[in-house]
Amino acid sequence: MIFLYEIGLLFITASLFWFIILAFIVEPKFRAGFWQKIGFYPKNTSGKKTVLIHAVSVGEVNAVENLVKKMRLEFPEDYIVLSTVTKTGQEVAQNKLSNYTDEIIYFPYDFFFSIMSCFEAIKPDKIIIAETEIWPMFSYIAKMMKIPLILINGRISPTSYTGYKCLSFFFKEVLECFSQIFMQTEEDKKRIVDIGAPEEKTDVMGNLKFDIEKNLTEEQVAALKNEIQIGENRLFIAASTHKGEDEIALNVFRNIKMKYSDAKLLIAPRHPQRYEQVENMLKNEPYSYSKRSIGGTFAQNDIIMLDTMGELGKFYALGYLAFIGGSFSNTGGHNPLEASIWDVPVISGPTVFNFKDIYKLLTRANVAQIVSTEEDFIASALKFYSNISYHDEISAICRNIFDSSRGALGFVIDKLKS
Repeated sequence: MIFLYEIGLLFITASLFWFIILAFIVEPKFRAGFWQKIGFYPKNTSGKKTVLIHAVSVGEVNAVENLVKKMRLEFPEDYIVLSTVTKTGQEVAQNKLSNYTDEIIYFPYDFFFSIMSCFEAIKPDKIIIAETEIWPMFSYIAKMMKIPLILINGRISPTSYTGYKCLSFFFKEVLECFSQIFMQTEEDKKRIVDIGAPEEKTDVMGNLKFDIEKNLTEEQVAALKNEIQIGENRLFIAASTHKGEDEIALNVFRNIKMKYSDAKLLIAPRHPQRYEQVENMLKNEPYSYSKRSIGGTFAQNDIIMLDTMGELGKFYALGYLAFIGGSFSNTGGHNPLEASIWDVPVISGPTVFNFKDIYKLLTRANVAQIVSTEEDFIASALKFYSNISYHDEISAICRNIFDSSRGALGFVIDKLKS
């Protein structure tokens, strides 16, 4: 079945050849890392035990950040290689983890020749796949070469489960290539076993995203606050916004600003290719704006667009209230914990299936709120700005919510040691 898949993949690639070439010309992100992806990798001549950790994009890189750092401490002699698929994931990996890894590469295309070239160059002794990145040929070759293949922090959304289930006759063969499979929840474990994963190889580990720490010291927070000149103003953060969400966030900010003059807005579009589009919106706003990339501050501006990579996490340290994007755009939402770790209350739209279990915990504790409409969003945001005691009460709950949910990081490290 896997070889039939490979033939089909080659056929589709050949059929779409000119379309792919056009996409490469028009959109730079598609050609990022192309030469590595087809098999031209730097040779690993270290002679050390090598661990390849794969994190497809920004969210997965953030999820494995502390794991990579912990592995560097626990296995100091190992040669650690981190791979991504996307250009933005590569940039964040370079910014956050270049000091903790020996090499950061692009993940190979799922062709036999690309993968064999990657393995021959990198020489992995162990492969760790973050979340549910299941590449059939990659998995098969790892098993063929007797390289332990471990899936960690796995999750399967209801939508993905339906698709996988329809093709379970195929994915059963792929999932049997994994040495161990560690899922986030019992529900995720049940789904992947139902798809075809061997139950004896599958376990529940929790969610690595809860094993995060504040990424700035108090001195660094003070320095950032001074750098951005936020003063005592209350910062509303519109984080990881997608198309259609910037307008919503800006409308919410206008409603807050009309009543509370100390409100400021930091808007962070999810994808760099949308920076220009969002800036055009800001030009039509009644409030002054600037951009982080040119050193903009809140001294003379009400809005700053965060148009740099890898900085959003630290700006939560200055936040008063955060909107987490991807939740009004049917994307499935993004990670709210990066705000919660800084005691910042969270508001999200109705579509958060990517982090359903995290939101279940946060909404139960009332530190995150799910709103269905823009009107509900405005009302919820205004409540936080009008009632400081209410805001501070929610912030205090944030401080305690991580303690009962941590442990996934230790679970993985213990498994790797054994």
